Amino acid sequence: MAAIDHSLASFHFVGDDLVPSELTALLGTAPTEAHAKGDGITSTSGTTRLARTGHWTLTAERREPEDLEGQVFEILDRLPSNLHIWEQLAKFQPHFFCGIFMGSGNDGMDLSPKLLLALGQRGISLGFDIYDAHD
Repeated sequence: MAAIDHSLASFHFVGDDLVPSELTALLGTAPTEAHAKGDGITSTSGTTRLARTGHWTLTAERREPEDLEGQVFEILDRLPSNLHIWEQLAKFQPHFFCGIFMGSGNDGMDLSPKLLLALGQRGISLGFDIYDAHD
């Protein structure tokens, strides 16, 4: 199995009643980006839109070559390990978004049982966008 070229990982909470400052206080770490429903969000082109829902994001540094597991644990290590807190946060749909960038047309990777257990215990879903080597 060939190595993945690089990876990106970010962790998200979303919800209409999400208050970023309250979530930050509960989690004990500052987000990379956050906004409440109705906040103005300015794009890189300078246009502003209103947020349709609240959002709290924590992003890991890009890893080249890929180290998705390291990125996920980098983020999890900044968040509480108390599973009771995670039960309270389930309403905000905790989710990892992962970008996998292949180096060739047939790359692959594995996730360890330790990582899968850590995500499952916290009720965190794991999503992937996989990008072709030639795009």
